[in-house]
Amino acid sequence: MLAAFAAAAIAILAPWSLMMPPSVAFGASALLILMGLIRGRQAWRVLRYQRNMRRMPLYKVRSNKIPLSRRKLFLGRGFRWSQKHTQRLRDTIRPEVQHYVQPGSLYQWARRKEVAWEAVPILSWLASVLRVRAWWNPVAPLPDVGGKSALHAVELEEQDVWMDIGERVGHTLVLGTTRVGKTRLAEILITQDIRRGDVVIVFDPKGDADLLRRVYAEAKQAGRAKDFTMFHLGFPEVSARYNAIGNFSRITEVATRIANQLPSEGNSAAFKEFAWRFVNIIARALVALGRRPDYQQVRRYINDIEPLFIEYTHAHLERYGAKDWKAQVDELASTIKERNLPSALRGRNNEAVALMRHLQAQDVYDPVLDGLMSAFKYDKTYFDKIVSSVGPLMEKLTTGNIAALISPDYLDDNDRRPIFEWMEVIRRKGIVYVGLDALTDTTVASAVGNSMFADLVSVAGHIYKHGVSDNPTETPPTISMHADEFNELIGDEFVPLLNKAGGAGFQVTAYTQTWSDVEARIGNRAKAGQVAGNFNTLIMLRVKELATAEMLTEQLPRVEVFTLMSVSGVDDSSEPGSGVDFKSRNEDRISVSEVPMLTPAELITLPKGQAFALLEGGQLWKIRMPLPTSDPNMPETLNQIANEMERTYITNDHWYRAEDPWWAPGRDGDVPAIHSDATNG
Repeated sequence: MLAAFAAAAIAILAPWSLMMPPSVAFGASALLILMGLIRGRQAWRVLRYQRNMRRMPLYKVRSNKIPLSRRKLFLGRGFRWSQKHTQRLRDTIRPEVQHYVQPGSLYQWARRKEVAWEAVPILSWLASVLRVRAWWNPVAPLPDVGGKSALHAVELEEQDVWMDIGERVGHTLVLGTTRVGKTRLAEILITQDIRRGDVVIVFDPKGDADLLRRVYAEAKQAGRAKDFTMFHLGFPEVSARYNAIGNFSRITEVATRIANQLPSEGNSAAFKEFAWRFVNIIARALVALGRRPDYQQVRRYINDIEPLFIEYTHAHLERYGAKDWKAQVDELASTIKERNLPSALRGRNNEAVALMRHLQAQDVYDPVLDGLMSAFKYDKTYFDKIVSSVGPLMEKLTTGNIAALISPDYLDDNDRRPIFEWMEVIRRKGIVYVGLDALTDTTVASAVGNSMFADLVSVAGHIYKHGVSDNPTETPPTISMHADEFNELIGDEFVPLLNKAGGAGFQVTAYTQTWSDVEARIGNRAKAGQVAGNFNTLIMLRVKELATAEMLTEQLPRVEVFTLMSVSGVDDSSEPGSGVDFKSRNEDRISVSEVPMLTPAELITLPKGQAFALLEGGQLWKIRMPLPTSDPNMPETLNQIANEMERTYITNDHWYRAEDPWWAPGRDGDVPAIHSDATNG
C-alpha cells in the first residue's frame, strides 16, 4: 500500500524520474492510487480482524433505539455460521498464532501492576489510570464479558439478525448459565413485544426488580402504562390480586390445579386422589351456591365440611323440598340421641344429622349433594387422615398477606388493589408482570405459577372455541409469554400450553440455565424430551453443562476443514559414484478432515451477551446482544412504580361488583357451561 502511494506521488510530482510523459504519468498514478486503496482496505480488514481476536468493540443500544418490525423480531447483531467460520476458529488454536489471539506482554504487565500498586501511595493513582477504559489507554482492561473473543471475531461483516415473527408460534427456548445475558435478551424481546402491541405476560419466579422496572418503563414509553398490571407475591401491599382457582372451563379444573401441587410418588398417589375428590366436591358445591371458589374457602371446608353441607342442603330443600321441610328436620333433630348414632356421626351437629336423614328419606338425586353427604358421613379422624396431604399446602397459600392476594374478597370496597383475570387481560391487550418470589417460598410460588398456567390453558381452549370477543371471525391477539427460570414453573400444566395453545395466539419464550434443571423438576427424562420437542427455536448463551451444550451441537452437521502440515526429510544416497551424498526435502501438505461444525467446548467459552441460535429450520447464527445503557425512563424504586400504577389503573377495576353476578348465564361464553357442570354433574 505504501509503495503504491509513494510511486503515485512520484509519478505526479516527478514524472521525468520515471521517464514518463505527464499524460502517461497521471494515468499511472491513478492506477497506483487505486491499487493502494485496495491494498489499504485489505490491510485495514486484517488489522480489524487481529484486533477483534483480542477485544471485540462494545455494542450498546439505548432501549428506544432497538429496531422494531411488524414481521420480524430483532435478536442482535451477528452472522450466519458456516464451514468458513469453523475453519477460522480451528486456526486460532494453533500455537504459532497465539500472539494474535492472547493479550500481549504489556497488557499482562499492566494487569499485574494494577493489583501490586493498588495500596501504594502515588502509584495507586497510576494504577487507576491503567484500568481506565478509554481510547487513549493502550493497555485498557478487556470488557467484563469473559469468554473467547475469537468466537465472534471470525467474521468481520456483521448484520442485524432478525427472526421471522411467524416462527415464534413454534416457541423459543433460551439456555444460559447465571449472569450471562438471559435477562438482557428477555428485555430486548419484551421491549419489541410491548411496542408491537401484543398481549405481554412475563413470569419471573425470582421477582427480579430490574426486569420489573424495565417492563414498566417500556410500557410507559410505548404509551401503554394504563395496560400494565403487576402481580408480585413478594410485595402483596402494592400488587394486583388474582384468584388462581376462580376461573375455569370445567369445574374439575379447580381440584386438578390444587391436587397437581401434591406429591404423587409411592403411597402419596392414593392420598392425592382422595384430596382431588374432596376438593372437587367442595368446588362443585360452591359454584352451585353461586360462590366463586378460592383457596380460603377450600381450606375452610377441607378442615370442616359440615357448614357447607348444611348450607347447600338448605338451598337444595328450598328449591326442591316440601313446604314443611324445616319442621320435619326440626322434629328429626329433636329425636336424635348421640349414643344411638354411628361412631362416625358422633359429635356432629344435630341439625346436620337430621338433614342427612331427611334427604335419605327423599327420592331425589343431586350429584353435588350426594358428594357432600358421602364426605359428611366419613369419620372425622379418618377424613382428616386421607386429606392430610392437602392441609399443609392450603396453610401456606392462606397464611399472611398472600392470602388476600390469591384469595381476593370481591366485595371488599376498602381494598383498592385491582383484581385481574386472564381473559380480561387478553381482551384489553394488557401487560402483566408476575413476580412469584420463589426464593422466599418455592412451594407457594410453584402452586400459584402452575395454577396460572392451568388457567391460561383453559383460556386458550375458550379462545379456540369462541374467540376473544363475541365475533368468532375476529383474529385473536398475539399473546407473548416470557417465562424466566421456567424450570421453577414447569409442570403438567405447562406442556399443553406449549403444544396446544399456539393456535390461540400464544407464543412462549422460556429461559433456563441447564436442561438438567428441567429434567430434575419433571422427574422424567422422556417427559423432558417431550417438552424440548415443542421448542422450534433454540438460543444458547454460555452454558456450563455438557449435556445442555450438546442439545445444540448434536443438531449440527459435520464439516470439512483443512490442515496445513509441514514435512521435512533427509535421505542418504545409495549410489556411491553419483557425487550426491544425501537428499533433503521440505514440503507443505494440506489434509482434509471432518469435524463437528461446533463443539460443546466453544459454547462453554462464549462471552457474556453472546449466543448461538438455531433459527427457522436449523439455520445456525452467531449473535451478540447490545449491552444496556442508562435509561432516564427507568423508575428508580418499586414504590415509584406502585404510585404511578395507582394513578393509571384501569377505570373499570371494580367490574366484578356489577349488578349481575359472575355466574349469570350469558355474561361470558363459558360460564353457563360451568354452572351446568356444577349442578348436573
